[in-house]
Amino acid sequence: MNNESPSRPIPAPDVAAESAARARQSQLTKPPGSLGRLEDLACWLAGRLGQPVPDMPHCEVVVFAGDHGVAAQGVSAFPQAVTGQMVANFAAGGAAINVLTKLHDCRIEVVDVGVATDAAPPSGVRNERVRAGTRDLSAMAAMTAEDTRKALDVGGQCARRAVDRGARLLIAGDMGIANTTAAACLICALTGSEPARIVGRGTGVDEPGLKHKIAVVQAALNRVAAARPGRSLLDVARSSADGEPRAQAAFEILSELGGLEIAAIAGYYLEAARLGVPMLVDGYISTSAALTAVRLAPASLEWMQAGHRSAEAGHRVALEALGLVPLLDLDMRLGEGTGAALALPIVRAALALHRNMATFAEAGVSEKSAPA
Repeated sequence: MNNESPSRPIPAPDVAAESAARARQSQLTKPPGSLGRLEDLACWLAGRLGQPVPDMPHCEVVVFAGDHGVAAQGVSAFPQAVTGQMVANFAAGGAAINVLTKLHDCRIEVVDVGVATDAAPPSGVRNERVRAGTRDLSAMAAMTAEDTRKALDVGGQCARRAVDRGARLLIAGDMGIANTTAAACLICALTGSEPARIVGRGTGVDEPGLKHKIAVVQAALNRVAAARPGRSLLDVARSSADGEPRAQAAFEILSELGGLEIAAIAGYYLEAARLGVPMLVDGYISTSAALTAVRLAPASLEWMQAGHRSAEAGHRVALEALGLVPLLDLDMRLGEGTGAALALPIVRAALALHRNMATFAEAGVSEKSAPA
């Protein structure tokens, strides 16, 4: 694709390891299927970790932060300055994702990819700032093609560093005031959904604020559609049969309607898939990035597992478009990677059961009788 740097192909999961894991599940001392999705999760991970009976992989979380020019349209209940303030809170260890990563012994990295300030990030925050926030997507392209390429590459570099440190399970988190507006735009553009179905309250806007936010998203979609008469960019990006043109359209939509942190998360997911490392996808913002990544490189979907379902209206639509079924549904809508991090005990339990339960032969327990 012209607007992406050359990339390695995405490997397929290890079918033999996954098949061996399923064979083991059939021999464990339980009725077949009685552990439900825990069985499927263990087998899915076996295929992605390349081991029939894998240990719990080391997990790392990267939180990407960026500001959005569309915040000037009043689409958030919080001022834009909160992005930088929360980055400082991450650096100080005071955010929800800090608590969860400490609980699960995960390394966390915070990356400033586009906070709207001239000041350097706080100590402990990685400075990868592409630019100080995006432009107002309701009036013009949020990012240039070069901005988008750079942000994608930031995410890819972060994934590579995490894997080099030994991570074999990756989570991306987000921080950015007004990023639910950008995420709504992307989900609408990539699924063909109407804004009223996708746009949610984000940071907690009231009813008039929600209607205004829907109108802003619609204006952004109209702007992109009007700029390309005939078969629109939106139609091409939604197509499942256009190959390279669809990927190019997805890149352009990301530039038009996305955000720097969303692009970085998409790049993080793409590189994780290229490295053959599975991902737990977080909520609304992260899933808009996952949807974008899958439009750019469909095979990346094989390496994604949904950690949770957000309370944001459009998250269900995005998950359904990807065919992902979340592990948790706790009515959360915080972002930061928190929903995915909360799924880690389920991952750990699934793998522990898969590894440590006795087989029928080991326990001397009779198996299910064959039909007469």
